[in-house]
Amino acid sequence: MSELPTSVRDAFARIRVLTLDVDGVLTDGRLYYSADGESLKGFHVHDGLGLRLLQEQDIKVAVISARDSAALARRVQDLGIGEHFYPGSKNKLSALEHLLNRLTLPPEVVAHVGDDLPDVPVMRRVLLPIAVANAHPFTRAEARHVTAAAGGQGAIREVADTLLRAQGRYQSAYEASLARHLQ
Repeated sequence: MSELPTSVRDAFARIRVLTLDVDGVLTDGRLYYSADGESLKGFHVHDGLGLRLLQEQDIKVAVISARDSAALARRVQDLGIGEHFYPGSKNKLSALEHLLNRLTLPPEVVAHVGDDLPDVPVMRRVLLPIAVANAHPFTRAEARHVTAAAGGQGAIREVADTLLRAQGRYQSAYEASLARHLQ
């Protein structure tokens, strides 16, 4: 945490909602299709646990994706974030505004993790725009924070851990989760 500029650390401390893209953020950005045309995606298990830790600490998680697929819907369901799932959102800013209205929250408590041009309007609207390490340079330039990990390689877990540390909840979140796993 000490390596983060104070303003970024303070922004992480204020976050109550984490929104994120999928392709290139939760996945490595590659698209796979089976012989029957079904879209297949690979997700990093560490990212999933990081998202669960955030939810257990009452930090809302939302997925805003320009694409839609059965594989994505299944992963969102597995993670328990279907309530705030915006698949097929060609206009991600509109999806963000819908989410903010639904939660009655301002953009000043939101972080968004993105990797490419469709994420930029959302990144420009929220308090804490975050880019994954392998994001397009134009998108990286819009970010206040860039992860060390690439999309699909644990970047979201890194964001979750940073957020929990900034809010002084890292240790307690991990201990509570561990206690649930030992039951």
